Amino acid sequence: MYPPNPDKRHDAPTPYTQPPATGVPVSSTTQYPSNYPPPPPAAPVAWSTGLCDCCSDVQNCCITCWCPCITFGQIAEIVDRGSTSCGASGALYGLIAFISGCACIYSCFYRSKLREQYLLEESPCGDCCVHCCCESCALCQEYRELQNRGYNMTLGWNGNVQQQNRGVVAMTPTAPTYEPGMRR
Repeated sequence: MYPPNPDKRHDAPTPYTQPPATGVPVSSTTQYPSNYPPPPPAAPVAWSTGLCDCCSDVQNCCITCWCPCITFGQIAEIVDRGSTSCGASGALYGLIAFISGCACIYSCFYRSKLREQYLLEESPCGDCCVHCCCESCALCQEYRELQNRGYNMTLGWNGNVQQQNRGVVAMTPTAPTYEPGMRR
């Protein structure tokens, strides 16, 4: 389309610039050339509380100790952004715990999802190891992390969304106004 520029090296990566206008519609997403370096990954951040900081929320600690399916269900609903309900996730957790005696196999995947969503570091060890060695502490830490990020765990996903949107008035579409002085 354009003759090569003899002053420019073709093997060196160049910053992305807008391609010349061709009159042909293209997608609105930004397409980077293959030689353009990808953005650097964000550094993981530390958890807001430690794994064994259960003393800060004794009520949740007791619920998790006696019935971890409730805490897991609340966590799963928030992490899945409402696509699964608290009851369904908690029931599945309880069923896996009843059948296999090892529900940590299921819950460690939600710890991984939570870490990916909030760029949390994998500490003190791998997600499955944390859940296999100390299931209750891991669930309590995840619960506290979501609470510290502003979620009211008793409301669930939809309740948190409604609470966040309270006071925001939806704009209703209206017809454009006609100015009588305008003529063609």
